[in-house]
Amino acid sequence: MKKQSQLIVADAQVLPDVFTKVLEVKKLMAQKGEKSFASACKRIGISRSAYYKYKDCVFSYEELFTRRIVNIYLLLNDQPGVLSSVLVFLHGINANVLTVNQSIPVDGAAAVNISLRLVGDSADELASLNSITELDGVLEVKVLSAE
Repeated sequence: MKKQSQLIVADAQVLPDVFTKVLEVKKLMAQKGEKSFASACKRIGISRSAYYKYKDCVFSYEELFTRRIVNIYLLLNDQPGVLSSVLVFLHGINANVLTVNQSIPVDGAAAVNISLRLVGDSADELASLNSITELDGVLEVKVLSAE
């Protein structure tokens, strides 16, 4: 009989250093900071065996209450710089753009779907998304979903 896994949340300060070092190795490899797990482990200061022992069991916890994923739909004029101005606007409200999908323009307008992560006071940021319509070349904005 296989034992069912149980997840707990604990402050990293009360855990052995090996757990945070495993997370550092994972992050380093995800960001292509090292070419191999062996070199990443050496750089962080843990053994490869310790990394492989815990890699499938240790995950970082992102604060779900202060981060929201939002999907928006935009209809943009087919003009240079319009999408760029939207992305600059999103950067200005500290939104982390996760995906951008733009269709081929038809009749001078292109549909764009953007998924982004809002951090901080998400209610204000979500309300400010409607201000995108004030940008030149933005014809329509709809918030499709917000988690």
